[in-house]
Amino acid sequence: MAETFTANDIINAIAAASRVLDERKEEVNRLNVFPVPDGDTGTNMSLTIQSVVDNLAALPIGATVDDIRSAITTGALMGARGNSGVITSQILRGLCEGMADVEAFDVASVDKALATAQATAFQAVRKPVEGTILTVLKDAAAAAKHARKKKMDIEEALVYIVGEAYASVQRTPDLLPVLAENGVVDAGGFGLAILLDAFSTALIGREAPLGDELAASRTAAPKVEIEHINDWEGSAYRYCNEFLVDSDTLDTEEALAFLATMGDCELCVGAVPKFKVHVHSNTPDKVLAYFLERGQISEVFIHNMQLQSEERSAKIAAEAAEEKPAKPLGFVAVAAGEGMRAILESLGVDVVVSGGQTMNPSTRDLLAAVDETGAEKVILLPNNSNIIMTANSCAEVSTIPCAVVPTKSVPQSFAAMFAVDFDSSMEDNVEAMIEAASEVKTGEVTQAIRDSHDAHGNPIANGDTIGIFDGSIEAVGKSTEEVTLSLLESMDAEDADTLTILAGEGYSDDSFDALVASIEERFDDLEIDAHRGEQPLYPIVLSVE
Repeated sequence: MAETFTANDIINAIAAASRVLDERKEEVNRLNVFPVPDGDTGTNMSLTIQSVVDNLAALPIGATVDDIRSAITTGALMGARGNSGVITSQILRGLCEGMADVEAFDVASVDKALATAQATAFQAVRKPVEGTILTVLKDAAAAAKHARKKKMDIEEALVYIVGEAYASVQRTPDLLPVLAENGVVDAGGFGLAILLDAFSTALIGREAPLGDELAASRTAAPKVEIEHINDWEGSAYRYCNEFLVDSDTLDTEEALAFLATMGDCELCVGAVPKFKVHVHSNTPDKVLAYFLERGQISEVFIHNMQLQSEERSAKIAAEAAEEKPAKPLGFVAVAAGEGMRAILESLGVDVVVSGGQTMNPSTRDLLAAVDETGAEKVILLPNNSNIIMTANSCAEVSTIPCAVVPTKSVPQSFAAMFAVDFDSSMEDNVEAMIEAASEVKTGEVTQAIRDSHDAHGNPIANGDTIGIFDGSIEAVGKSTEEVTLSLLESMDAEDADTLTILAGEGYSDDSFDALVASIEERFDDLEIDAHRGEQPLYPIVLSVE
């Protein structure tokens, strides 16, 4: 095969890569978990490359190599969508700048082009993060350098570079914890590997992909579950802003410094007179006003990332429901704290709705959770007396048959789930679960927020630690350990067999270990099952049976 390629070969390979990415963009989209949902990575990268193809198609016959490079960089900049699209445009810009003044498309020129692309892309991102598209680009550039030093021919080099790109994608969860937590690889990195693969495959005339790209998606995209955060206020910025700026005076460093005060994921790339701006911000009006003072803006896109997240989550849930047959019986529970969520899910609860004493979910929230189970019938565990009525309302209006086990605490739902018999009817299970939950005595330790009195008339001062047993304040003291031990006395723990105790958020492991040791010393016949519940407001939640 040829050692070098014509400009037409390059253009055709770019078009082929664009087609492949467009066909596989949904695979990439399903990997969106970091840093926040910002459109769809696969779609944004695909639109960016398609803009390049459109620009190349508009070139006149006989266009020069410089014209082709200009068409690629301009098309990428004008068509860039989202953070991933803008970064992709800078990778393409760097590739074109690296290919300037080279005489042939060979291993040396590929090495130079990827090295320049790496420098350009990293320069565009103010705070590069490992485990993203930038890491995959860096590893691909290192592979090109190695190929040049080993004097590989162009086909051997391209195969090696693509293989290293996919290997880099597989390593992204090791570098970025949020990817490992969600069981996925980086979306942008995967998209870049697909582009490199498709481009190289078309260029050297192979029919099959060079790398085993399915290895990157086989265990990730088809199975990924993206947790939707209901309380979007936990995210600092809601709007994704992107637009073009025509200006002869824009200072990119000054613009980037301004964007940093408006939000995050800030990018301002390009050169006089064309620039592309991207930022996540809560004040799009201020962002636009700044650039209107310095030039003309066009192609303005402002996306509400909360709505995009909800739409994508609903789509993924719908796809999952279509793929899996409905299970006969499902379970929905209400709880606050990741530890409690994990325990409930390990016991067979399908959907855990975030909520509790100070954040009661709505009927709509519970109905959505019922639908999410994909079950033919559903049992609801409200886990709080304030939520039982809402759960009953949900059961009444749900199109899916529902029943309520009126649990008043999460520990009661633990006992209830242990009583489940999946071979029995919903009615029989509800009866057994109610009976199991009724055997559980629940206690909670928290801090008083005003002066009051306990169940026995003793005074409580604002800030005192208090122990609550079945809704009655039975213990008052100055420390969590003191009150927990007193509360257990009130709950007749010496006559119980088992204690389940859950540590809340902010209650340290050392304090928790010391508390458990004190309980073991006081109640030596009690079997203790200790976990981190991470529940808010209550340092300790416990139950005895």
